[in-house]
Amino acid sequence: MPKAKTAYVCSDCGAEYPMWQGQCEACGAWNTLSAFVVQPAKAAAAGGARNAGYAGRTDAPRVQPLAAVAGEIEARHLVRIGELDRVLGGGLVEGSVVLVGGDPGIGKSTLLLQALAALGERLPGLYVSGEESLAQIAARGHRLGLLLDPIKALAETCVERILEQAVLEKPRVLAVDSIQTLWTETLPAAPGTVSQVRESAARLVRFAKETGTCVFLVGHVTKEGGIAGPRVLEHMVDAVLYFEGETGSRFRVLRAFKNRFGAVNELGVFAMGDKGLREVPNPSAIFLSAHAQPTAGSAVMVTREGTRPLLVEVQALVDQSSLGNPRRVALGLEQNRLAMLLAVLHRHGNAAVYDQDVFVNVVGGIRVQETAADLPVLLAVLSSFRDKPLPEKTVAFGEVGLSGEIRPVPNGEERLKEAAQHGFRRAIVPKANAPKKSSRIGELEVIAVERLREAIDAAFAAN
Repeated sequence: MPKAKTAYVCSDCGAEYPMWQGQCEACGAWNTLSAFVVQPAKAAAAGGARNAGYAGRTDAPRVQPLAAVAGEIEARHLVRIGELDRVLGGGLVEGSVVLVGGDPGIGKSTLLLQALAALGERLPGLYVSGEESLAQIAARGHRLGLLLDPIKALAETCVERILEQAVLEKPRVLAVDSIQTLWTETLPAAPGTVSQVRESAARLVRFAKETGTCVFLVGHVTKEGGIAGPRVLEHMVDAVLYFEGETGSRFRVLRAFKNRFGAVNELGVFAMGDKGLREVPNPSAIFLSAHAQPTAGSAVMVTREGTRPLLVEVQALVDQSSLGNPRRVALGLEQNRLAMLLAVLHRHGNAAVYDQDVFVNVVGGIRVQETAADLPVLLAVLSSFRDKPLPEKTVAFGEVGLSGEIRPVPNGEERLKEAAQHGFRRAIVPKANAPKKSSRIGELEVIAVERLREAIDAAFAAN
């Protein structure tokens, strides 16, 4: 049998070299090359034949017309943790691979242990830990008050031995914590390197597809906030979920950045307590601050995360700058867009803030990535600049164009219904998003505007 050759692959661009060198000639990055064993064609074919035994079949794949399989429905299983099911797109899909990332201590392991306990006897689970002992896992389960009888656990980091045990136990759900601790006997590199992470993930993905097992992978994050390891890791899996949360806050946000079986940017909200993660079925309530009286610099918007409309408070602080270049700070929003909106406010709203420091924050640690935040951000900035609060129970949303027009955003009717359900009385929205038959939805008065000047007049007319 021919010997396997070792190549060195750049983790940034994927360029391959026959020997190690400090700098990648293709992209110019330093210290990004790591060893990767290239299997000969015969060995790879033999390995593929052996792996076919996972599913108990030896027949080769056959070409089929898509029309013959179009009617097949993906088998889904509810975890019965509502917020997790929402982010997954309606439950677990058989044979899916889900990568869960997040900062240390944010609750990734807790969520997976709670998910396996919730699945219980319906879908037997195997929890594989490469970082904790079985005693530590059991102690956490008892502390959370979980029923541990249907959960089996394994403390192992070698992929080959993990798959051997998985074949024997035949779990329906396999949770691996974490992918950065795994290693395979076919590679000489240390665990956590690019080659080990990529090869270990590839074997687990292959196992999931051939056996129909649902696989959860926990991923460490780098100091920049991305999942550690090669970028190809996120392309290999079916879904990528990120845990987010502010330091010191008990609330956690689970966001889907990739999902082949559901909506992208779907949001699930949890609260961390002494019994683990608890669902927050009405997240709008926690993202709205309870002010005793109307406060200048505060505006409420209706954003949309995945399939869910959310009420979020936007706060702004405008203050005289002592610097030659006034500061523009945005938390939860894109900073470049804030600078653009301030220029529109100056040109079309007759409010000059070029000599003011402007600080904008989205309450609750939510990151708003849609243009519907444009109008409420400008109203909050203008409210702080004038030191004049917006009328109570007022909500706004809409995209602001460079010529001062208020452009519509998707799902306007759903946003208005969400605002009406939470007791808001006035809504300033783009004209194209206003109801066609009536200017009211229940007790909510809908004010349709076409220009930024109209929106400013409508917002401060009651004061």
